[in-house]
Amino acid sequence: MRYNTLAKTDLKVSELCLGSMTWGSQNTAAEGHAQIDMALDHGVNFIDTAEMYPTNPMRAETIGGTEEVIGEWIAKSGRRRDVILATKVTGAGQRLVRDGAPISADTVRTAIEGSLRRLQTDVIDLYQLHWPNRGSYHFRQNWTFDATGQARGEVGAHMLDVLEEMQRQVEAGRVRHFGLSNESAWGTAEWLRLAEANGLPRVASIQNEYSLLCRVFDLDLAELCHHEDVGLLAFSPLACGLLSGKYAPDVTPSGSRRAATPDLGGRLTSRVWPAIDAYLGIARKHGLDPCQMALAWCASRPFMASVIFGATSPKQLRIALNAAQTDLSDELLQEIAAAHKSHPMPY
Repeated sequence: MRYNTLAKTDLKVSELCLGSMTWGSQNTAAEGHAQIDMALDHGVNFIDTAEMYPTNPMRAETIGGTEEVIGEWIAKSGRRRDVILATKVTGAGQRLVRDGAPISADTVRTAIEGSLRRLQTDVIDLYQLHWPNRGSYHFRQNWTFDATGQARGEVGAHMLDVLEEMQRQVEAGRVRHFGLSNESAWGTAEWLRLAEANGLPRVASIQNEYSLLCRVFDLDLAELCHHEDVGLLAFSPLACGLLSGKYAPDVTPSGSRRAATPDLGGRLTSRVWPAIDAYLGIARKHGLDPCQMALAWCASRPFMASVIFGATSPKQLRIALNAAQTDLSDELLQEIAAAHKSHPMPY
């Protein structure tokens, strides 16, 4: 397992990060604990969660359940120092969390208190904003995204309000570092500018979707992260399992995410199946497991800090963890580049 220093912080995170959004819904607490133990045995030291997890499905009665699973593991194992914990405050509009209240100094403070209690810890290593108040082009919203309704003065005032609260949380020792999620290049640049101008916590990471099938990050955001030293934490690197090859237009395994979310969050289009076939064909040609190829490719990207993956079974987890030992040849990388040109935006 390789480790990367997260931006300008003192955190050295494993190149693979254990995602947790199924713990408490598709997985029991005991299964979540077993996943953490196995991941740590393979060198993973990074766990990502959120106050609104678990999902698939998301229900009022389970909000915060995933953090509780992690907290139970911490209390039982006594291994808090062995893991870097990242969690998130829920963005505006999610009615099941604080009635959809937007992110503000007050909601950040309340959310941190709740997360610390559920996680049974005194400090959160990386605290992230799940999505921006002003809206986002992520999760297939790019087809209708329109920023012209944003008022820069209001956006700036909100960002400064949150940054000042993050400073108070850092000074109190409840949070170590600050990150974003589902952000844009302009948004990230503005958070960085305001932090520098006012001596406030600097953005360390951005958690956005990234995979062989979703490469929006490759352009402006990759350039920004290179010059500003911000690390990408990639979520959905297997495109909700599409890159594993387990799905077909008429095949949905029982208990899978597609069984709970039939359109996989808008990822199922007529264009996606030929793209999947192309990448599965490359993996077959080179004798690689397609999941390991997809994860190893993400980890190889120059702007990558850590690749967040999830699993619902020990077999899936073992396959994903072994991506850390998967080498990709120049020939294979050239074939991936060609496939991307043929299938540039499959959903």
